[in-house]
Amino acid sequence: MGVNIKDIITTREKTDVAYFASKIVAVDAYNAIYQFLSSIRGVDGAQMTDSSGRVTSHLSGLFNRNISFLVTGVKPVYVFDGKPPSLKFAEVERRRQVKRDAAIKYEKAVSRGDTAEARKFAQQTTSLQDGMIKEAKRLLDLLGIPYVDAPSEGEAVAAHMASTGVAFASASQDFDSVLFGARRLVRNFTSSRRRKNPNSNTYVDVVPEMIEAQKVYGSLGITHEQMVDIGILVGTDFNPRGFERIGPKTALKLIKKHKRLEDIPSIQEQLDRTEYGEIREIFLAPRVPDEYVLEFGAPDRDGIHEYLADERDFSGERIQSALHRLEKAQERRSQSLEKWF
Repeated sequence: MGVNIKDIITTREKTDVAYFASKIVAVDAYNAIYQFLSSIRGVDGAQMTDSSGRVTSHLSGLFNRNISFLVTGVKPVYVFDGKPPSLKFAEVERRRQVKRDAAIKYEKAVSRGDTAEARKFAQQTTSLQDGMIKEAKRLLDLLGIPYVDAPSEGEAVAAHMASTGVAFASASQDFDSVLFGARRLVRNFTSSRRRKNPNSNTYVDVVPEMIEAQKVYGSLGITHEQMVDIGILVGTDFNPRGFERIGPKTALKLIKKHKRLEDIPSIQEQLDRTEYGEIREIFLAPRVPDEYVLEFGAPDRDGIHEYLADERDFSGERIQSALHRLEKAQERRSQSLEKWF
């Protein structure tokens, strides 16, 4: 779900992937893989598979998007979720139920031949199957891209990397990174560069947008801690329902007036039923690694071809073409550096 604070974060700057050249970007891995699984599908919403029926959408997205990053000179690091906090269990179960309901609607849409509806509901059934994370990590290893296993929330670790200078920014579609303390959040980073408008044959360009935390707090006149309280009022993954009849704009007004949750008179009864102290702790003092060891390597061309083309039925010609494009880009950068010496 992610925290719904989009309406009050107006200081979002359009940018492009080239802006992040030579910079480390910590990517919320589960968020990115869900995007690939949701968007890389057939006309009727069915996921892409190999000859054995194994889903390949996540591998296709990871390969193509990361080749583009590496060609541009971006240094992505993927951060994978660990065990979620116990307060997230209710949200996890809610998501499972949404997927179950969507699966039923998908089958009905398919049976009546409604491909548009079928694709819409198919996307809502997206879930990570056993083995997908292992497969993703194998491909990242072959690409020479490092990854981090978070002790708990992957987005929290990505945000921590961005707040401590290990990474320039964290990348996620969710705004939770702001609550987790990221100095910079980049959205639409792993998204397709074009997106089809619902119920039409038109497309819109999708470009990365960067959110700088200090600019957000300055424009709103609040602190990081107060932004966390706003998130709790609106609803987070750890209290999905939030507080009754309070949206982001109302939450902002209440926090600016009263400074903190405990001092808002109108919510005290609801507050007593909310584990707000634990939720604050999750955002303000998340579980993160003691240190980060990031080693970027050269892509294993033969290994990538063997895995994707030979084992998973990708087009060998397309794989080699993408790797050739990467090699040429790296040669050009190397030659440019040599001119300085």
